[in-house]
Amino acid sequence: MNALKYAGRLYSLDVLDTRFTSSSRTPLSKIDPAKPSPLGEASPATSKKRSAGSEKVADGTAYSKWRTPEYMYHGLVVLIAVPLMFKTAYDVSKGEDSLGPDHTSHPEYPKFASLLSPGWIPGRMVDNSDHQYASFRDNVPYLIIVMILHPILRKVFNTITARRRSGSDDGPSRIADDRLSQRMLFDVGFSLLFLAALHGSSILKVMMILYINYSIAKRVKGPYMPVITWIFNIAILFANELGQGYPYARVVDVMIGHAEPTEGDPHSNWGAVLDRYGGLIPRWEVLFNVTVLRLISFNLDYYWSLHRARENSIEKKQLDPANLSERDRVSMPANEQDYSFRNYLAYALYAPLYLAGPILTFNDYISQQRYTPQSIDSRRTMMYGIRFLLSLIVMEVMIHYIYVIAISKAQPTWEVYTPFQLSMLGYFSLHHIWLKLLLPWRFFRLWSLIDGIDPPENVVRCMSDNYSAFAFWRGWHRSFGRWTIRYIYIPLGGSGGPGTRGKYGQIRGLINLLIVFSFVAIWHDIQLRLLVWGWLISLFVLPETIATLLFPRHKWKDHPETYRVLCGIGAVGNILMMMSANLVGFAVGLDGLKGLVQGIVGSNAGLAFLGCACIALFTGVQIMFELREQELRQGIKMRC
Repeated sequence: MNALKYAGRLYSLDVLDTRFTSSSRTPLSKIDPAKPSPLGEASPATSKKRSAGSEKVADGTAYSKWRTPEYMYHGLVVLIAVPLMFKTAYDVSKGEDSLGPDHTSHPEYPKFASLLSPGWIPGRMVDNSDHQYASFRDNVPYLIIVMILHPILRKVFNTITARRRSGSDDGPSRIADDRLSQRMLFDVGFSLLFLAALHGSSILKVMMILYINYSIAKRVKGPYMPVITWIFNIAILFANELGQGYPYARVVDVMIGHAEPTEGDPHSNWGAVLDRYGGLIPRWEVLFNVTVLRLISFNLDYYWSLHRARENSIEKKQLDPANLSERDRVSMPANEQDYSFRNYLAYALYAPLYLAGPILTFNDYISQQRYTPQSIDSRRTMMYGIRFLLSLIVMEVMIHYIYVIAISKAQPTWEVYTPFQLSMLGYFSLHHIWLKLLLPWRFFRLWSLIDGIDPPENVVRCMSDNYSAFAFWRGWHRSFGRWTIRYIYIPLGGSGGPGTRGKYGQIRGLINLLIVFSFVAIWHDIQLRLLVWGWLISLFVLPETIATLLFPRHKWKDHPETYRVLCGIGAVGNILMMMSANLVGFAVGLDGLKGLVQGIVGSNAGLAFLGCACIALFTGVQIMFELREQELRQGIKMRC
């Protein structure tokens, strides 16, 4: 029982992110009310939430269905289907390295065998052919070393600088200012060294872009500043891609003419010499997209601060600056002197979050640097680290036994695969994408938590626990989603405002959503298939929006079970559309999707399988519904 209790605590929402178990409007107390006591007893706040959930049960709207015959049937379907799914994906990956009495390999194995590498699991090859994930996986040991050294060096720095400040006025405000200054100095120094190691001589290019963006914020006056900020940063996204990181040799050619190295003097083209010192990650432009978000955040937060005084807001709301709610940390501007070039550099280049995020707004970053957030807890951070390690083990087992990425890269003959096998290739490709993004996000967030900064968790639910397009995008790459809402969706008007409620608000919201996803697609990569992905996502939310308007929940309050079935049918269609869009954008592309779809629906057997798959998806959706009802009974409302 103790092991089960610990597992339940380990996979609680509170360990993942305290934002899920407390209101963004309410500051956390020093002892987090959402955190169970060591004895496992509910806190008063949690008990109150559960009491509220009990009232819903009394009204007959949220009775637990887990022990009903229907859900016993759903459980039986899961017990049969899930092992079959793994076995099917394993069967199409069989090769000479496969264990078992028959040692039979799949006919397509020779096509993708060259993409596999020797694995650390005895007798298994590993599919490390995804270059994006391979760059993270191969460098995990070095990243762990840096993650350990970073807080040690900070403590040494703090000890040295604390002695120099001894005897100063130790009032609360002065202590907070000293802490901010101390942390910023260390962050700037460490980040510059970290950046030089990562990008070598290309650090000069990064610093030039940062300086130009800062100059826009400080020198462009009035409403033109946000416009120029957006134009500059979107132009940087295109320029970085088209210019391929601006190699110094090419820059020299443009500025002073073509300068090939002369015979006997390989250093005559000094641009080519600089290019040789590219650091650990010479292609700095690939990772710079995350920094672009921080540049925009600084400029817009500074622009909005000019029209709203922090001191007035704190006094009016009678807030404690040392214990602000998350919403106040994000929305309330920092002090005027905090928008300095030093703080800007520390924020834009903050080492734990530089490579992949999660995204933290400038205002929130400054607030957390001045006062340690109450959500930072060593035990919670340790459990979060354990969750990361478990996720890493899951990924390692998967790429040692299921070679979906290598198969898709080898341009397979789709006709060789059965409809079930084709569907599993697509399904596990999406799971690989989910895990390869989850792992870096959680690693760098773990590093940030160890350092005392609490950014938002990027991944809320497992990929297989989503049935709504809107809810999926609220919970996937969550910090980026919140960033787009704050800096794009709301400034564009959101869903229309008070004067455009109803269908007109929905239409305006969809147009703004199309703009948001177009930016998201461009931000990911300047590729047509990603732009198509962004438009498909915008298109595929239309059925859900229309269905919500045609079948409002309040009209079915007397027939909740019928409404649940209708929602389940619609959710199955939603899942199929979301899988298709994400396969186009991040896995097989349009041509690959055509091959998959044709292989599945191109025969009577394929259509029969599709029908069975929809039934299985309907079962999964009903389990998702009940999981969310269980959260409501516990007083948790996730909206995703």
